[in-house]
Amino acid sequence: MDQQELTAQQFGTSATAYLHSAVHASGADLDRLTDLTERLAPARVLDLGCGAGHVSFALARGGAASVTAYDPSADMLDVVAREAAGRGITCIGTQAGVAETLPFDAASFDLVVTRFSAHHWANVPKALAECARVTRAQGRLVVIDVCAPETPLLDTALQVLEFLRDASHVRNYRLSEWRAMLQAAGFGAPAVSDWKLPMEFSSWIARIKTPPARVCALEAVFAALPREANEYFHIDAAHGFAIDVAWLESLKVG
Repeated sequence: MDQQELTAQQFGTSATAYLHSAVHASGADLDRLTDLTERLAPARVLDLGCGAGHVSFALARGGAASVTAYDPSADMLDVVAREAAGRGITCIGTQAGVAETLPFDAASFDLVVTRFSAHHWANVPKALAECARVTRAQGRLVVIDVCAPETPLLDTALQVLEFLRDASHVRNYRLSEWRAMLQAAGFGAPAVSDWKLPMEFSSWIARIKTPPARVCALEAVFAALPREANEYFHIDAAHGFAIDVAWLESLKVG
């Protein structure tokens, strides 16, 4: 099984849990996406790695004329379609596929958004190049994702925890890496906002159905983390912690 198949399988079995996850279903960033859509009035928007559809629903609330919810998991797309129908939303369509190969014509979208998805992509530079290809000139890309600290010790600690919790995890990138990758793909220097996102341990592992052996490994890693990691991630006695999330917004150059 390759990385893309693993990701689709992992999230396919957890699709409904992600629809109801408070971490994914709420947040000021979703309200900000609605406000951005109202201001830009985009004709066509791509929700890349849509998961259970929370970005698509926020874009629809903002008045987007057409939203394509795109994800490798057919189960996730079924959840999006059912939820959209239940909410009476008619502007959302679904399509299956991976981020590195987008089945859309060049300059198809006014706005591309991806939220909590890119850390599962097998090849982020290739996916961003595809984003640039399908975005019109002076169109916009918004990336919302967990970001790794710039300090190597803290970066390593985060990646170990993320991978033990979810075998489909590839990497949370540093802001410096994101800036370089976006500009290499053909986007301008991003405007960045960041914040801390609290995570509760039991729901964090339940959402993705982390196997018991990996939960034991996670508990062992939490117990062995150095003081610097405990302080940076605000780790508590129940293994709750806080991670860095960033909004990166870039215009396509040209």
